Amino acid sequence: MNDSPSTSSPPVRQQQPTHPRRVLFVLLLPLFMALVAVSVINVALTPIGHSLKADTEGLQWVLSGYALAFAVLLVPAGRVGDATGRRRILLLGVGLFTLGSLIAGLSPNVGVLNISRIMQGLGSGLLNPQSIGLIQANFRGQARAKAFAMFGTTVAVATALGPVIGGLLIQVLGEDTGWRWIFFSNVPIGVLAIVLGFAWIPDDRRRSKDTKPDLDPVGTLLLAVAILLIMLPFLERSVSALVWLLLPLGLLLIFGWVSWENRYRDTGRPPMVDPDIFRSPPFRNGILIVSVYFLGATSIWIVLPLFLQMHLHRTPFEASIIGLPSSIGAMITSQLGGRYVLQLGRRLVITGFIVVLAGLALVAVMAGVVESGALPFWALAFPLTLVGVSQGMTISPNQTLTLGAVDPRYGGVAGGILSLGQRIGAAVGTALIPGILFSLTENGTPWLEAFIITLTVIMLMAMAALGVSVVDRKRERLAGTEG
Repeated sequence: MNDSPSTSSPPVRQQQPTHPRRVLFVLLLPLFMALVAVSVINVALTPIGHSLKADTEGLQWVLSGYALAFAVLLVPAGRVGDATGRRRILLLGVGLFTLGSLIAGLSPNVGVLNISRIMQGLGSGLLNPQSIGLIQANFRGQARAKAFAMFGTTVAVATALGPVIGGLLIQVLGEDTGWRWIFFSNVPIGVLAIVLGFAWIPDDRRRSKDTKPDLDPVGTLLLAVAILLIMLPFLERSVSALVWLLLPLGLLLIFGWVSWENRYRDTGRPPMVDPDIFRSPPFRNGILIVSVYFLGATSIWIVLPLFLQMHLHRTPFEASIIGLPSSIGAMITSQLGGRYVLQLGRRLVITGFIVVLAGLALVAVMAGVVESGALPFWALAFPLTLVGVSQGMTISPNQTLTLGAVDPRYGGVAGGILSLGQRIGAAVGTALIPGILFSLTENGTPWLEAFIITLTVIMLMAMAALGVSVVDRKRERLAGTEG
């Protein structure tokens, strides 16, 4: 299956790696570093506030600055990597992220910290689509599925270990030194990734000097501004309602961008993203599945700690370790998913959504039992493990199936679009879902009832993603019959 768009992007010299495990290790190393930086920051916000005497608005931009910079660069960075060579863009991203980490650890105030976090976000936005594109280019068939399984395992490990590492550093070194070493610890990892990247990743630079690659600067700018306007209202917790006017403006810019890309292609020039890429049903459905899923899935790990800490009065450390069994489940099923995804196709993803629905339903039931004192709080780890098991059956397999429909030459752009769907879904979800919980509790709804209602909303989003998966499974079956 390879429904690639008719983009005339100049080919990049591809070279099969002589040591694929080395290549994969180098690609996953900076990914791990960047993901830890995301998962650890919630643990570090309070110590940062105390150390730098930062107000809530300054701390909010420690999160928002990174998220916006990361999302804005994903698709343009994928396009640049596809057109000019992915290795050097990957290493540029690692270098920028590493420099941002060093500056973050040395920050004398929250303003410098926020600038460094933007640098980290830009670096992460540069390296993420290159990682996906290089897996697309250097691995085929079952080897590619296993590579994306390791990608999913890395996500699970980094997400689980981030808060634990951060909590330990702060506990051992104290508030002021501990949060700084959270950032400093990225520096040796980044340097190692750059050295090994030059040594182990095949050089895929564009060799022809006759023509310069056409990078569609107008299309790049239109999409970047549109993404910024769409995400900002969900990341900026401003009391002003005016910020929400940016959302429809951003959506209008998306339509303008699509129109520009069509016209650009019709003139015979390669657009940043050929709109024909969305005509591929498995690619289009895969983007929709992951976007809807991330609307709810990421929020469970926000509302659950809120329920445990604000209602059951558990400590932040207790709230963080309850998700460890879930991450272990995700690690295991990511590997199994990589092994069987090409055989099972969307059936594997559908099963994953059924498992997450069962897990969330059990969390809702057991929350009441835990509240009554009949079970200890850590009993919630058992149904949460099902949530992790489902993650390994859905995210990486969906990534494999979605990107398998795209020509590897455009793997960076496709990977950027897929990651962008995740980021927008997560941004909207993390604003919407906790907002529902707080709105209910502030209006007098008992905590347990509000928590269950919030879980129900997350389940509805998982059901919507399940519905799209079922539709795509029918497409798979028809394609197999016709074949």
